[in-house]
Amino acid sequence: MAASLAAASASASARFVAGGEASPARPWAAAARVPCVAGRRRRPAAGVRCGGARAPGGGVLPEEAEAEEGGRFVGWFREAWPYIRGHRGSTFVVVVSGEVVAGPHLDGILQDISLLHGLGIKFVLVPGTHVQIDKLLAERGKKAKYAGRYRITDSDSLEAAMEAAGRIRLTIEAKLSPGPPMLNLRRHGVNGRWHEIADNVASGNFLGAKRRGVVGGIDYGFTGEVKKIDVSRIRERLDRDSIVVVSNMGYSSAGEVLNCNTYEVATACALAIEADKLICIVDGQIFDEHGRVNRFMSIEEADMLIRTRAKQSEIAANYVKVVDEEDINHVRNLPMKQDSEHGLNGRSHMNGYTASFRNGVGFNNGNGLSGEQGFAIGGEERLSRSNGYLSELAAAAYVCHGGVQRVHIVDGTVGGSLLLELFTRDGVGTMIARGMYEGTRMAREEDLSGIRKIIHPLEESGVLVRRTDKELLEALTSFIVVERDGSIIACAALFPYPEDKSGEVAAIAVSEECRGQGQGDKLLDYVEKKALSLGLEKLFLLTTRTADWFVRRGFKECSIESLPAVRRKRIDLSRGSKYYMKRLQAAEIGHMAVNGFAMR
Repeated sequence: MAASLAAASASASARFVAGGEASPARPWAAAARVPCVAGRRRRPAAGVRCGGARAPGGGVLPEEAEAEEGGRFVGWFREAWPYIRGHRGSTFVVVVSGEVVAGPHLDGILQDISLLHGLGIKFVLVPGTHVQIDKLLAERGKKAKYAGRYRITDSDSLEAAMEAAGRIRLTIEAKLSPGPPMLNLRRHGVNGRWHEIADNVASGNFLGAKRRGVVGGIDYGFTGEVKKIDVSRIRERLDRDSIVVVSNMGYSSAGEVLNCNTYEVATACALAIEADKLICIVDGQIFDEHGRVNRFMSIEEADMLIRTRAKQSEIAANYVKVVDEEDINHVRNLPMKQDSEHGLNGRSHMNGYTASFRNGVGFNNGNGLSGEQGFAIGGEERLSRSNGYLSELAAAAYVCHGGVQRVHIVDGTVGGSLLLELFTRDGVGTMIARGMYEGTRMAREEDLSGIRKIIHPLEESGVLVRRTDKELLEALTSFIVVERDGSIIACAALFPYPEDKSGEVAAIAVSEECRGQGQGDKLLDYVEKKALSLGLEKLFLLTTRTADWFVRRGFKECSIESLPAVRRKRIDLSRGSKYYMKRLQAAEIGHMAVNGFAMR
């Protein structure tokens, strides 16, 4: 599925950038094009057949194939518009792993970043350098040295690190500077404006650092710890419509150049500038226990997965240690007033745990993510991939604790993966989300009075079917609730029909004081995830007065015959309900419906 989505996306992206030029592989395309608008073909010019035209032998004529391809592109582009609008104006920090930077896929990733930048997304790029550093050292007869998760940066390593960082920065600037090929834009009229569409790339000394020093008797030399991100200068360049490149080479107050961990730099940037997303582009994927790509994880699920690996992984063990130690420190040392006065960035509490980057001081109030508390991405465990992408998952969970709402881990070796991750509902990578399902759980018997309180006004107004307490109690195991401060603020029910691979959504309701805060969307998204976990392929519902809300979230009106037979027998026809259905399985991108648009 990922491959077909990637191919469709790459095709659509290529046609978008090309401005509709005919492909050299299809020389007939430009001459025989039959435009297709809103699913209806325009009347063809004289001598051009349309609508079922066949070549000798029964094959599809070139113009018919072109019309179908054009229709798929138009359909995909229209269906992507919620994501285009939703992401516009957002700020993404993108860390590109050293493996991807050194591999053959960097050009395609930068092309997609350029496209997304043109659609109004602000980017801060943090490229990895460790592969190039190790390569340069090997070419010079030197050996890379690591201790735990960090590189020991001696004078030879520092020289290689500066060369690698400079070379990568120049490469990125060069590849982002040209913009789309001019030959593909001539058809639309060449004027001065077209010459200004190249991306402006900004780089500089945005990173302040300090020496890591001697830890556990090991002198890390010129290895640095992130101390400060120049937020104002980064934001200034983002506001000028520049793509900002932040190197992992930091500058100390003593005038030294220090080699910092790429993922710590990216994490500090995301927290300091309060980015909407942190995107980690790596050279593989995160799989679940069944060998399937894990598309979504809440921060609690990611935390649990890391903890289960603590005995096998030094990185996981240190993540658990830093989280648990911060938990204790939070109880002992509550935040003081001067924290806000000195600019505390990215500080947020979850179950007592605090992830913090204090600009000008560093991580963990200047103690850094080092020593026994660190879980930096690097070292022998990371290089051997003995634990997959656990390092990236630990960084993702940490930055989510710090306040960034979404972290995506994307396989950069899949063509168009960045577009597919951002412009399709389920994406192709792994998304770790903060607070998406916070407080959401299956109902318990003691929730009955809270559920009754929420649905009673809607029953009185005729929006929901009346249920007795006995009926409600019998159905309680099918209810999902959202709890806040000990009170039920929203509820919904999912009644599965496994024989039809379908489920009914019912009694979705939000308390009056909490409406308009996205609780309904949270519940519906949770219901859909629950339905998929049960092997269901579609959801249906009956409604009299809330059809518009569900239609906007991907439900389409259907006939009563579309519902499971056992459910049809119990419908009260006197209510005059309308029937709506939504398919949950991802479809080919060319035919993808805007099924329950949920921003990734």
